[in-house]
Amino acid sequence: MADLTQHPTEEGWLYLATVLDGFSRRVVDWAIGEHPTAELVIDALNMAVGTRQPAGGLVHHSDHGAQYWG
Repeated sequence: MADLTQHPTEEGWLYLATVLDGFSRRVVDWAIGEHPTAELVIDALNMAVGTRQPAGGLVHHSDHGAQYWG
């Protein structure tokens, strides 16, 4: 599963893209950026795949926000 959230900071908005393991309910990996771009969510997904190295493939679920259409 994946999500993208925004967090206010003193320097402006910060965006956090996370990838969660649906079975263990743990955060597998994440990426942080200054803009909510498709590249940010792809970076988080690529890092998660590299961390877990799924042998049998995987199923990815998100809310299909605008970043997934970029």
